[in-house]
Order: sequence, then C-alpha cells, then structure tokens
Amino acid sequence: MIEIREATTKKEQRRFLNFPLDLYSGNPCFVPPLYGDEKKIFRKDYVYNDTCEAVYYNAYRDGRIVGRISGILQKAANAKNGEKRVRFTRFDAINDQEVADALFEAVECWARKKGMDTVVGPLGFSDLEREGLLVEGFDQLSTFEEQYNADYYQTLIENRGYVKEVDWTESKIYPPEKNDGALARVTEKLMARYKLHFGPAKNVNDFLNKYADELFELLDKSYDLLYGTVPFTDGMKKLMIDNFRLIIDLEHVAVLLDENDNIVCLGICFPSIARAVQPSRGHLTPAAIIRILKAIRHPKIIDLGLIGIDPAWANRGISVAISAALEKMLREDGIEYAETNLNLEDNYAIQNQWKRFVAVPHKRRRSYVKKLEDNK
Repeated sequence: MIEIREATTKKEQRRFLNFPLDLYSGNPCFVPPLYGDEKKIFRKDYVYNDTCEAVYYNAYRDGRIVGRISGILQKAANAKNGEKRVRFTRFDAINDQEVADALFEAVECWARKKGMDTVVGPLGFSDLEREGLLVEGFDQLSTFEEQYNADYYQTLIENRGYVKEVDWTESKIYPPEKNDGALARVTEKLMARYKLHFGPAKNVNDFLNKYADELFELLDKSYDLLYGTVPFTDGMKKLMIDNFRLIIDLEHVAVLLDENDNIVCLGICFPSIARAVQPSRGHLTPAAIIRILKAIRHPKIIDLGLIGIDPAWANRGISVAISAALEKMLREDGIEYAETNLNLEDNYAIQNQWKRFVAVPHKRRRSYVKKLEDNK
C-alpha cells in the first residue's frame, strides 16, 4: 500500500529535498543542486510564483519514503503556446512501478483539477531549471546544471503511458585537432565585414551593468521558439544576475557587438562545480565553499551555459565568433573539455556549431508527454 502525502509541512518538505540525496548517496555521477536554492521552492515569495502554481508529493510504504514528485502549472508557457499543460519535475523513486504509478496519479489528478488536459516532463519552472530524463549516459558525471537519474526511471514513466515528445543530446567538446587559427581568422574577416567587435568589461559587475538588460532581450528573441522556454520575468533576471556574480569568469564570456554597441551574439560558459558540491550533498559548508572557489578559479571542465544569436543575424555566419572564443577557452592550461549541456536534437544550428570541434556525444535526455483525456 502506497501512501501519498503533500509536502506542506516543514518535515515533509525536508523529506522531499533529502530523498534524492539519500537515494543516490555514493553514486559518483549524481550531482546535487545547492540545498539552499532548492529550499526556496517552498517559499511564498519564490521567484516563479508570479507565473506558476506548484504541488509537491512524497510517497511512503510502511512509513518509509520511497519516492517524490512535483507538478507545475506554468501559466506563462501555456499562454504562450495555447496549451493546457502541467509539468512534472523532481521525480525520484525506488525501482517500483506501484510507487511511480501512485506519484504520477497524484500529479495527473491535480492537473485535472486545474482544468489541464496534458502532463509533460521532466520540465522545471523554466528552462533555467534542470529538465529532461536521462535515457543514455548513466555512467557519465552529471553537470551541475542538470539532474542525474537511474536507468529504470524510463521504464517506470513509459509504463505509466508517457511517450517521447523531444530529446536533447549532450556532448563533450574538445578543441579542433588542428591548432591553425582558422576559426580566429574567419572571425576577424566577418567582424571586419560587419563592423563588429567584442564587448569590453573591466570586471563581472561592469559586464552586468553594461549588458544585462540587452542580454536578456537577446536570449528571449533567440530562444523564443525553442521547446519549453518562457520569457524572462524580472524575478528570473535577478536570479540569473545573482548567480552570474558568484560564478562567472570574464575569461569564459564572449559578447559580440555591432557598430552601435548592440549585442548580436553571446556565449557564456561556467566553470564546472559538479565535483565541488558532491561531498557536502549540496550544502554550502566551509569546505564546500573552498572547493567551489577553487573550481571557479582553476576549472578543469567548463559548462556551456547560454548561447544566443539575434535572429536578424542568424544567417550571416557570425556564430563562428563564439566558436573561436570557445576554442581559445579550451586551449587554456588546465581545461580538459567543455560540456554542452542540453541541445535539442533537431536544433540544427547548435548541433552544427559543434562540427567545428572534436565533439563526443555522451548523454541523451528526454521530455515525455501524456494526454489525460485518454486515461480518464
């Protein structure tokens, strides 16, 4: 007998947060989120509460927690796409179909009560959150930006009637085999032709003061048609800016400006802190802070965070400038490779970007969909 409890008390919320940490304890591929950031999902002033409703469930058998799941009504996404969807996220469970069925039944019932006709996921409040179910690459270290899950999740979800909607691929990116400066030379010619230049900044604060507003405008335009994206709200912008201040190194940022100093292309990478947060289970202990600072100052892996091109410039080949900047980063002392994070398998613009490098695909993630009217 499976008991489902909504995580409305502090005790249930702690259990919700701690369950995956316990489930994957000792797993070398699992990377926890920052615990303090995850706790914020239960706050009344959480950044996404202006556009979303959410519910959180724990599953118990004989008094022992055996799974969890969250449902999100992302009103902005539904309005943008003319849909009536609830997203599921933060699904974790033991390998037991009865547990999975009970958790998904709870979210599906909640979705129907909200007047929705479809459940989709794993998707977070926005594409800034962890999304997609890992379906290939279970022996690979997760990035800090994405979630790890066991291989049996796919069976549990598909047995519940969910089918693939989209896939993302992830790759390790190494520099081009020939270190002949070809990308840099092509970049110089394009920049001269179109009167472009890289945006200068003295430090991270100067970078954000100069470019933050236009950066978000560009990302909204370039990501508008991508799966699962929603426009940036003021709260989302503040959240990202706060995170940028903590982790961005200007050596891993490239902003391309036109002759009027408008952003036409950008690429932002983050030093990988995956290994740094593992020992503390995502808690910011003094030892964890030291590890994170070391990872930021002397990164071995860089995660590709945000890449955007103004649609008006998309067909002029200027993405080669971002490729040239990335090649320069990858040839720095100590950098082993870059992680792409999630790239939609049919986003050919970004997939073609990696053909300039030595790209090694090593993970695949999936978003599932289920029409509820078929199962009433």
